[in-house]
Amino acid sequence: MGEMSEAGRLILLGAPLGNPADASARFREVLTSADVVAAEDTRRLTRLARDLDITVGGRIVSYFEGNEERRTPELVEVILGGYVVALVTDGGMPSVSDPGYRLVRAALDVGASVSVAPGPSAVTTALAISGLPCDRFCFEGFLPRTAGARRSRLRALAAEERTLVFFEAPHRIGAALADLAETFGADRPAALCRELTKTYEEVLRRPLGELARWAAEGDPRGEITLVVAGAPVTAAERPDDDTLRAAVAEREAAGRSRRDAITDVATEYALRRRDVYTIVHS
Repeated sequence: MGEMSEAGRLILLGAPLGNPADASARFREVLTSADVVAAEDTRRLTRLARDLDITVGGRIVSYFEGNEERRTPELVEVILGGYVVALVTDGGMPSVSDPGYRLVRAALDVGASVSVAPGPSAVTTALAISGLPCDRFCFEGFLPRTAGARRSRLRALAAEERTLVFFEAPHRIGAALADLAETFGADRPAALCRELTKTYEEVLRRPLGELARWAAEGDPRGEITLVVAGAPVTAAERPDDDTLRAAVAEREAAGRSRRDAITDVATEYALRRRDVYTIVHS
């Protein structure tokens, strides 16, 4: 280890999703200066450091789902000894459907300092690029692996009005999309984001039914983040016609074309575009 720090602490590092150029200056600095770097995949970390042309200065240890229960108390002891431990996963923010929560909780429980070097997140990246409303959203992580549990979870979410974000493995995305289309409705808008920031990045913005057919006919690969529009608002919650007309007019005044303004308002209120069009032109 390097020289003992003035005060031990845990630093969470937001790692690039795929493109090394997304690594921040602070991400680089912490990797080179931390006493210990706990990595979800040590080989992947070594490759990333090589791509960034930096040298990890401290000791590298593995920290993944299979050993985090055993390794957490060891890392807490290191922090209590006055050293800096950096935690990095394969991509995105630690703790967000990745290893990290257990260590964060354990460090806080003993009064240790926890800080973060913010970085990429597949959740917010997919939301931003999806074209779906992202002012209010709900992150659901990975759906249950078994069909019965997955359908039960989806039935509980079917009426959720916030935009939903899921992670899914390529070999399960076909079954998940089929269940989503059946439970949420084949016409529910969605965006399937595959290999974000990587060479073969692909974003498919289609209704759930079309995405389910796409997955059934093809061989989806890579890391997948799925963004699904929230449930349409009920008639009681739907704005009146004058409010909708005013909302379209406001967007037109701000420089949007009428077509785009109608699309924006329809998306915001989870309405059919042709319904808003009819109201505006009535």
